[in-house]
Amino acid sequence: MAALRPMIRMAPWRQIAPSSSPSSTFVSASTLRRRRYFATATDSSNPSTAQSRSDNHVKLVEVGPRDGLQNEKKSIPLTTRIELIERLAKTGLSFIEAGSFVSPKWVPQMDNSSAIMEHLLTTNIPSPVPVTYSFLAPNAKGMENAANILQQHPGAYLTQAESLSGAAGPPAMELAVFAAATESFSQRNLNCDIATSLERFRDVIQGAKQLGLRARAYVSVVLGCPFEGYEVDPHKVAEIATSLLEMGADEISLGDTTGMGTAPRTQELLKCIAAAGIRPEDVAMHFHDTYGQALVNTAVALERGIRTFDSAVGGLGGCPYSPGATGNVATEDMVYFMESLGMETGVDLDAVADIGQWITGELGKPNESSVGKAVLGARKTAAAATGQ
Repeated sequence: MAALRPMIRMAPWRQIAPSSSPSSTFVSASTLRRRRYFATATDSSNPSTAQSRSDNHVKLVEVGPRDGLQNEKKSIPLTTRIELIERLAKTGLSFIEAGSFVSPKWVPQMDNSSAIMEHLLTTNIPSPVPVTYSFLAPNAKGMENAANILQQHPGAYLTQAESLSGAAGPPAMELAVFAAATESFSQRNLNCDIATSLERFRDVIQGAKQLGLRARAYVSVVLGCPFEGYEVDPHKVAEIATSLLEMGADEISLGDTTGMGTAPRTQELLKCIAAAGIRPEDVAMHFHDTYGQALVNTAVALERGIRTFDSAVGGLGGCPYSPGATGNVATEDMVYFMESLGMETGVDLDAVADIGQWITGELGKPNESSVGKAVLGARKTAAAATGQ
């Protein structure tokens, strides 16, 4: 398989030791994050700080409003979906999955995604960093629906070129497609084989490019399929990813949809991806935590140079076509994990923990973030100790 681009070797992540100075005063998670960042940035005695900060920056793609909600049985009001997106935009997250232009017959929770896109294009949502909102457009019909709304609001969003130039102003928009790594899952999820799905995605990706937008491509069940088991061919995954990049996709998100992935098989998959000539910066990892391996697999991906990871606030998620699969790895857990290793996320952990508790309460389900619950518990204990 011909290489698309030369490989760029990324610096390995490094562990930053926690502060050894004791304190009886409760310190918020955000304060700890800032301490780690400034300790790393200002330590002139550490030669590793001379490295480019980009090697230490991790981009988290928040998928809660789309992938996190699509499998819910309870009807979710449009106002709740919008409030979730607006709250997340204020936390420092720079990429947020906002909706999906799929038929409500198949995914009823994604109904009203058109209204969400309209809202984002016509409402000034304050955010500490520029935000890109992503919408799934699985076929030509979905692409047409998205394009009709975008063309009604010229100038209300940044194109990819404007976003890359650092232009200020409205948010950026992104369209995404969703492939599968096995024929069985493709038939169940997309009602067609893999080859046919890729041909359909070509029109969506090219349509996004004509609008000046980024195009993201997901490949699901890359480390295990509910219908074909563990034996997902990593070479097939690399072949599909290469095809999508050649069509013009800007980023490939490799999804462990079932949560069946293990460290050795994640390593094998990423070696195969690299051998195909796909750069680490063109890859995102999307882990579910069904078997509790999401953070283990994340560490493997970090060692392989991956710097983009999908996650969902409160551990929301699941998949309507993957029976038994639990939610995405929680954004709160990812922020804490990354920053415990000295990586920079720019995300306010305290704020995300509050959102995770709020949205899971709205849905009437448990908060699946261990870190989120720990942060909230520590805050409650500190408040009780001070009589607040």
